[in-house]
Amino acid sequence: MTTIELSAKEARRIALTASGLAKPRPARPGPAAFDAMLDRLSMVQMDSVNVLARAHYMPGFARLGDYDPTLLDKAAWSRKRSLFEYWGHAACLIRTELQPALRWRMEGMRAGTDGYVGLRRFAAERGDFIAEVLRQIEQRGPLASRELEGGGKATGSWWGWSEGKRALEWLFSAGLVTTHSRPGFERIYDITERVLPEAVALPTPTREEGQRQLILAAAQALGVGTVADLSTYWYIKPKEGAARIAELVEAGALVSAKVQGWRDAAWLLPGITSAPKPQGAAIVSPFDPLMWERDRVERMFDFRYRIEIYVPAHLRQHGYYVLPFLMGDRIAARLDLKADRKAGTLVVAASHLEPGADLGAVAPAVSAELALLAKWLKLGAIRIDPRGDLAPHLSSQG
Repeated sequence: MTTIELSAKEARRIALTASGLAKPRPARPGPAAFDAMLDRLSMVQMDSVNVLARAHYMPGFARLGDYDPTLLDKAAWSRKRSLFEYWGHAACLIRTELQPALRWRMEGMRAGTDGYVGLRRFAAERGDFIAEVLRQIEQRGPLASRELEGGGKATGSWWGWSEGKRALEWLFSAGLVTTHSRPGFERIYDITERVLPEAVALPTPTREEGQRQLILAAAQALGVGTVADLSTYWYIKPKEGAARIAELVEAGALVSAKVQGWRDAAWLLPGITSAPKPQGAAIVSPFDPLMWERDRVERMFDFRYRIEIYVPAHLRQHGYYVLPFLMGDRIAARLDLKADRKAGTLVVAASHLEPGADLGAVAPAVSAELALLAKWLKLGAIRIDPRGDLAPHLSSQG
């Protein structure tokens, strides 16, 4: 087996190119550029945090700039959608053509062998109730959990879930229902066949073949990664991920690489041996695929990141909702950002320069990025608070 030798810099550049963050943004980011981004990443993560913008919109901003967020709304929740909600890397919007590749996970939930233990236990105890919830959706059409008859009330446990919500989440994880729409971010459930008829009609691969498809999609999005990197992109168990990677290597669909400074072996798609110097600059969400695995980020960029939302204010090092600023092939700054929608202001609560970064180059680049972000969020002003060593050098005018 041939092994490619890569320097740490080469691996980093391959990863950024694969992620779509190496080139300057397109001048006119339309539907074609948006679809190409989704093809590249396969999925974007969803999260309820809305301090700045919801997580699933931010990868588009990082790669496309001032793009139209309704492109994602249409892709995810229109009648002819190209994305569907499911468990990919946590809760994600995933390309619909990959729905068959995830059926092993859905089947595992139905069999009681995969998925969240609490939901599996609930299904074992309340199978008749779950069947009744499914019957209601079949007969009544798309429903929110609060619209269920006999669904019960929310409690202080299970994230406040009612029994009806638990039943719906089991049905969702089992692939029997999916998200019909999300008015106000509330999930409306419907029968999967009614929402995704074309995807449902596709043949079901074996568990092994489905996982191989997912590993290849991860390799495309990450550029280069270890067994843990490629497996965790989809939360495939490392033992299964290692087996699938070995099969893909034998088939010639992946090749091995040794990356300078990496303890473990790496893998990448055939034909990739280098990438050009990245020219992009972008504010990147903590929930961006580039940032999902903190160990990989530290290994790749020598950048240690921890989200501090749940850290008491007096113990936070960089701020409440901190986003890395990527410039070229390194992470050059951290920005604690908030969209004050009532005031129409993008608030930069703190801004820190990373060690070794060039202040003279970073400050104007960050200022320009903040101006673009404010425009995209339709905020008319930028407020730079004084916290952080980068703050005195930033302009609120871009």
